[in-house]
Amino acid sequence: MRQTKAKTERGNAKTMFARIFKPSKTAMQSGTANTARWVLEVEADTARRVDPLMGWTSGDSVTSGQLQLKFSSREEAVAYAEKHGLPFRVDEPNQSTPQAKAYSDNFAYHRRKPWTH
Repeated sequence: MRQTKAKTERGNAKTMFARIFKPSKTAMQSGTANTARWVLEVEADTARRVDPLMGWTSGDSVTSGQLQLKFSSREEAVAYAEKHGLPFRVDEPNQSTPQAKAYSDNFAYHRRKPWTH
């Protein structure tokens, strides 16, 4: 993980902390769509809190979680954050190795677990 230090204030306005990452594939499908680009996402300045009356979750920052910029490479995202003076951290993607599976292995005689249907 790479972090940079930047000024915490520009005049009276607070700066936002950015997270640069490569999104993982969704758990609901086996496809890898929307995982090729790098994302610069702005994180909230303060923690979210639960409203005691309604139970809604809210925070002080209106734009936190709403700003996502997509880049084709990690270097472009880092250059953008450095150019605009945003403190950031880079989360490297976890690479998974696909396992070769055959449908016929579900019905094999040497199956470790019994068929449960």
